[in-house]
Amino acid sequence: QVQLVESGGGLVQPGGSLRLSCAASLSRFSIYAMGWYRQAPGKQRELVATISPGGDTNYADSVKGRFTISRDNAKNTVYLQMNILKPEDTAVYYCNGGGVKGYWGQGTQVTVSS
Repeated sequence: QVQLVESGGGLVQPGGSLRLSCAASLSRFSIYAMGWYRQAPGKQRELVATISPGGDTNYADSVKGRFTISRDNAKNTVYLQMNILKPEDTAVYYCNGGGVKGYWGQGTQVTVSS
């Protein structure tokens, strides 16, 4: 059974940083495109960032220059480094493997508030 397990969420003040991790029990993890999505209360789930098997990255305009996605294929883990956090970044963050019709984690809450 495939599992994606997120960690690293929490409460942070505006301007602060968090690093999210997603450990994936995917065999052949390295061939999967991985991504992070988020869903704020009352809003639809939206793309935050993706990383291809080759390491190419893509970001939502709202997080460009502040967030960095990376992967460690030896550890079957994908990361999201989030800097200069804003209140509007508050959401549940979900790890995804293999695209929107692929695999999803349970989500981790990120709250940006003073």
